[in-house]
Amino acid sequence: MSEADGEGAKPKRPAPRLNERILSSPSRRSVAAHPWHDLDIGADAPAMFNVVVEISKGSKVKYELDKKTGLIMVDRVLYSSVVYPHNYGFIPRTLCEDNDPMDVLVLMQEPVLPGCFLRARAIGLMPMIDQGEKDDKIIAVCVDDPEYRHYNDLSELSPHRVQEIRRFFEDYKKNENKEVAVNEVLPVTAARDAIQYSMDLYAHYIAQSCSSSFSAPEHVIISFSVTTDRVFKSNSKITAD
Repeated sequence: MSEADGEGAKPKRPAPRLNERILSSPSRRSVAAHPWHDLDIGADAPAMFNVVVEISKGSKVKYELDKKTGLIMVDRVLYSSVVYPHNYGFIPRTLCEDNDPMDVLVLMQEPVLPGCFLRARAIGLMPMIDQGEKDDKIIAVCVDDPEYRHYNDLSELSPHRVQEIRRFFEDYKKNENKEVAVNEVLPVTAARDAIQYSMDLYAHYIAQSCSSSFSAPEHVIISFSVTTDRVFKSNSKITAD
């Protein structure tokens, strides 16, 4: 009889299910990372920044960030016969007047899966009014795409490419009877100013949220890694759609 078969042998324990492995991991976090709040915008912002992709190039499905969970959810399928001309997403740690992060259309050759993030550089701003509300879009290029990384301003794109992007945003909500007005595109300087403003607005909001909940010194608040539970208080203005 082998030692394993003896009286001192320990009974075999069945392999844990996947969820048990995750929950028993010593490295688990009490709150899952949130792409809007926990992903750094990047040291070179507002010129270069991270973008979380919500919608892949060529998709007719409108995905968007679920603010409460941080997951990418299906919002709807576009009513019009159009698809997103390039990858579309948002810049983490930014905030606009519509209580959403800054929207970005990233020009690149290939579609990127929703939920992934990439490095991008702003090349222009497309001012928009969506149902009476300001809803500007940053136009950017993926800095790791050799086809597009050399572009620095919208004026360097072909007029057809700019018109293609403009026409998409003019048409993509028409069959929903929603009015969208697209104004003349603006240069890279306007895009950087808009991103910086959204960064400042986000930082101001987070500082207020933290200071109302914690009596910590200012330097602690600035370096604080914000997560969903710590930000979305009962008096929060950033709410799910």
